[in-house]
Amino acid sequence: MKTAAEVKVIEQQLKDKGVKYCIGAYVDIHGIPKGKVVPIDHLPQMSGGSERYTGYALDGLGQGPSDDELTSVPDLDQIIQLPWEPKVAWMPADNYFQGSPYPLNTRVALKNVLAEAEKLGFGMNLGIECEIYLFKKNEDGTLSVPNPDDKLGKAAYDVSTFMDNFTWLDKVGSAMNNLGWDLYSFDHEDGNSQFEFDFNYSNALTMCDRFTFFRYMAKHYAKEEGLLATTMPKPFADKTGTGAHFNMSLYDLKTGKNLFACDPKDDPRGLGLTTLGYQFIAGILKHGPALCAAFAPTVNSYKRLVRRGAMNYFSWAPVFNSFGSNNRTNSVRVPMGGGRCESRNADGSVNPYLAATLALAAGLEGIKEGLDPGKPNEDNLYEMTEEERTKRGIGFLPQTLQEAVKAFAADPLVEKTLGKGLSDEFIKYKTEEWEAYHQSISQWEINRYSHMF
Repeated sequence: MKTAAEVKVIEQQLKDKGVKYCIGAYVDIHGIPKGKVVPIDHLPQMSGGSERYTGYALDGLGQGPSDDELTSVPDLDQIIQLPWEPKVAWMPADNYFQGSPYPLNTRVALKNVLAEAEKLGFGMNLGIECEIYLFKKNEDGTLSVPNPDDKLGKAAYDVSTFMDNFTWLDKVGSAMNNLGWDLYSFDHEDGNSQFEFDFNYSNALTMCDRFTFFRYMAKHYAKEEGLLATTMPKPFADKTGTGAHFNMSLYDLKTGKNLFACDPKDDPRGLGLTTLGYQFIAGILKHGPALCAAFAPTVNSYKRLVRRGAMNYFSWAPVFNSFGSNNRTNSVRVPMGGGRCESRNADGSVNPYLAATLALAAGLEGIKEGLDPGKPNEDNLYEMTEEERTKRGIGFLPQTLQEAVKAFAADPLVEKTLGKGLSDEFIKYKTEEWEAYHQSISQWEINRYSHMF
């Protein structure tokens, strides 16, 4: 925490910028921001944990109605002045309980694992690719693309449809750059009215803070246009899903050097990855099924993780627990040039703090145990026979949320990393989500069975 004198300096700096109010935004189990708004004059009290919350009113914070309240402590190193409302400063926050960091808060959990990595001399770099759909909400509640003429069968990289939505894209892109995120590319993605924003990687905690704010910001700017922005994993059965690919590497805390990067000529596998990088990948694959629950944490996530589904071409979504180079049929790939690994089963509904926590823990275990992921897969796994995949030891990732939660619950690394309280909360809420979905009656069932039987 900052000293009282440091907080007063920050308070004055914010006042000089026109800030009147502060939000200390922590997240629930789903990664959804929660918090109170405090006048700037009360920042010193807020920074000391003055704001109290009933944990029982929130998902995944493990409290009952008789428990003492939680507090939130803002991270004053990560302040964002809202681009569209400069009177308000947004601050990522951690929950505390009776004066100590609360272990059921997923941002706290990530900080705990980062501290373990620090003991080994490692920091974690993370880049998250932000895919998002922009929709018009119709009077009957259905969603459609804003431009009715956008009917391209394959819309990827289309310039015309990109420019059709330029006002929203420019608002989001300009805000990202003004915040210092270094947006280096954005484009129209594969689905109609789907877009991707790619900005520079940072340390894992900062990237998770930014991704959380990105979702909030993108939705706000969409509302200004009378539209809905969503990172829902699979809004339409016949369109591409929404990923949030995690690009990961470790760096030396003393020098900042990327510890995964090497010349491909010095890598026997030719991917430009060090032994440490391969060990990290091996840890990710060892715990792949359990990690899938955190990377793809909703019922809808598993409508995305299919080879083809209702689409007339391959989805490119990762359904196999495997790794390779630029081959997008693997769940983990090493992009061209090496130096990092990309986990491709993360989607837009991810709680980034929770997923990064478990990914780092799995990767560190791979390093500590000297694991080897084996030979990279360079073949199209979608077209390979089951016999061939079995021979290579390549298995499926979970195909439903229920299956993923069972893998999550069965993996000892999860409770070891998160603690019993947080792991139990995730299992509880995600089991309830699956059961509520499974017990609901869809329009598809009515259409199919009401006249059949």
